[in-house]
Amino acid sequence: MNTRHSATAAAVAPSSGVERHKPGLLERFTDHFQRYWQLWVLSAPALVFVAIFAYVPMWGIQLAFRKFDSARGLTGGEWVGLHYFEQFFTSPLFGEILWNTFRISLWTLVTGFIFPIILALLINQIGSSKVKGFVQTVTYMPHFISTVVIVSMLNIFLDPNNGFIGKLFGDESLLGSTTAITAVYWISEVWQHCGWNCIIYLAALSSVDPSLYEAAKIDGAGRFQLIRYVDFPAILPTAGVLLILQMGSVLNVGFDKIYLLQNSLNMPATEVISTYTFKIGIQSAQFSYSTAIGLFNTIVNFVFLITANAISKRVSNSSIF
Repeated sequence: MNTRHSATAAAVAPSSGVERHKPGLLERFTDHFQRYWQLWVLSAPALVFVAIFAYVPMWGIQLAFRKFDSARGLTGGEWVGLHYFEQFFTSPLFGEILWNTFRISLWTLVTGFIFPIILALLINQIGSSKVKGFVQTVTYMPHFISTVVIVSMLNIFLDPNNGFIGKLFGDESLLGSTTAITAVYWISEVWQHCGWNCIIYLAALSSVDPSLYEAAKIDGAGRFQLIRYVDFPAILPTAGVLLILQMGSVLNVGFDKIYLLQNSLNMPATEVISTYTFKIGIQSAQFSYSTAIGLFNTIVNFVFLITANAISKRVSNSSIF
């Protein structure tokens, strides 16, 4: 009897008194790799590309905290800490540059987020598949026009003397106006990319169960009710994720376009962080200073991304991480 009791106790003891071994990160990765090694092999080129061109260059971030010395390389300069950040924050141009960047970015972000949704909802209501395909093709074709061509078109169309749009505003040059240049920028951005950006919303709408439309029509729903109660909820999760991703680049005004639109008249309204960094880093060869400005820009974008993700996760339970 005692022998049986001892054997039972010995069998129960390991499960009750000894904690089970939890596999570490390396063990879990090894097990995952052994199970799905084919997928890892397929992903290897992309992982190597990201590592080389996204993570390895991060080594140069320390240049923002060092005085650049061409003879000693990126890591050989004198350590100056936050000197270049303080130089940027105390610069007379800091407030103007930051305000220009926020103003242009937020206008572009808001309009570039809303109008593709509206366009996708309108295209989805077109009954004829041929007309729908034609409208979709026409609207996303401007996406493939290069930025240089777009700026050239703006200069021609908005010319106060010969441009058919510029003539409507008299002698005032829209490209030389500090108040109108922001509208010119975001309107041209929406026109160029609205059709392309709405494709993902059309894909989300295509997955809606047709029985939902039939049930709504039986209940007497019109077109606006169909959009409000069927289409809009279907694209809301997709819109939330895209908004989070766009918030991560809220200060990244497209350098090429805004730089090409700049002139001596609109400079006070078009000097943004990206153009200022280019002029400081490339034209003036102040590499440490420009690196500090770029790092500040990245940190602000990262904060916006984390904040937008947290708010979206709390409000709509949709997030990217």
